[in-house]
Amino acid sequence: MNESESTEVGSYSVNDAVLVLEDGQVYIGEPYGSVGETFGEIVFATGMTGYQETLTDPSYDRQIVVQTFPHIGDTGVNREDPESSRIWVAGYVVRDPSPVVSNWRATGSLDDELEGQSIVGICDIDTRKLVRHLRSAGVMRAGIFSGDALTHDDGSLVSVGELLAKVQDSPKMSGANLGPEVSTKETYVVEPCGEFEGKDPIATVVAVDLGIKAMTPHRLAERGCRVYVVPMTISFEEIEKINPTGVFFSNGPGDPGTADDTVALLRRVLDAGFPFFGICFGNQILGRALGFGTYKLKFGHRGINQPVKDLTTGKVEVTAHNHGFAVDAPIGQTIETPYDNGHYGKARVSHVDLNDDVVEGLECLDIPAFSVQYHPEAAAGPHDASYLFDRFVNLMLNHKDSKEGSVNA
Repeated sequence: MNESESTEVGSYSVNDAVLVLEDGQVYIGEPYGSVGETFGEIVFATGMTGYQETLTDPSYDRQIVVQTFPHIGDTGVNREDPESSRIWVAGYVVRDPSPVVSNWRATGSLDDELEGQSIVGICDIDTRKLVRHLRSAGVMRAGIFSGDALTHDDGSLVSVGELLAKVQDSPKMSGANLGPEVSTKETYVVEPCGEFEGKDPIATVVAVDLGIKAMTPHRLAERGCRVYVVPMTISFEEIEKINPTGVFFSNGPGDPGTADDTVALLRRVLDAGFPFFGICFGNQILGRALGFGTYKLKFGHRGINQPVKDLTTGKVEVTAHNHGFAVDAPIGQTIETPYDNGHYGKARVSHVDLNDDVVEGLECLDIPAFSVQYHPEAAAGPHDASYLFDRFVNLMLNHKDSKEGSVNA
């Protein structure tokens, strides 16, 4: 059944799936994955590939993801591509799910994987119309309802008004502190790999897990780093005991405005002089630590085809994104960082999004720290930004050499 904007009971049946937006728009389609009900902020991702990496990205916690590419599921699922141990999206919206799995690495179908992990979804709706609406109105809360969620105990259909009331009672993303939901509970170590496997690490990195993707520590490990992935609740004293060459803050979900403890931790890291690299949520935390504000974007950036310009080199990169918040910092000028009257010296915006001039990176000029808003690990591609891991490794090694030189002088 095609989508409808009717609010009348009877415009759908118990066999349908119903997507209800916070502003009252209704889309009626078929159940996809598990049946039931789910709520979250509805967002859209523009990648043509990489749906398995998208689904397992912890940054999508409590979000209903709409795939703009119409055909999803062709290559099924496998055990190599997930970015974490589970699917994190709150719900899933696709236009035309593939009826056939065709890939030599596939271990099952996407539909079965969604059902097995109790992810409620909807298919056979006009996702182009839906995305055009979200681009105009902005992302908002939504709910997907199917099966028993569409009926009362007496078997009568639930009205759209009742479904809408549930959506409007669900939590908003602004003000949501979601890091504790996704961060690792125990520290684990990723050893150097590839050409560095079995060798002594060239650097030791503490990676604070705010919702980290598995490929991120792997990118550092394949450059010779030993990576300690630690809970976001780690204390600065515990970081010091590891004696890292550098510190990394990962991507993650939620509103950076709620992360006061994480900002305070980063300030202690910066004050101690550890080289720092942050991505996505980590970029927003660096922005806040330097004294800049953050704000919520109208519909965010999500996908693997976003153009970003590196203002240091002039190079334009096609990059992977997943963020709904951004740093509010002036573009095109070097300024004293606002926190504590320039406590961290000068900084500048290092990268900008060419679609909308959103800040996509920060670089400190007087301390060894930088960050980007996008995802250079890019498990599903593209890999234009992989040089940023080299930049971090070089920053750590140069800082280490300078420290050792000053001690020996």
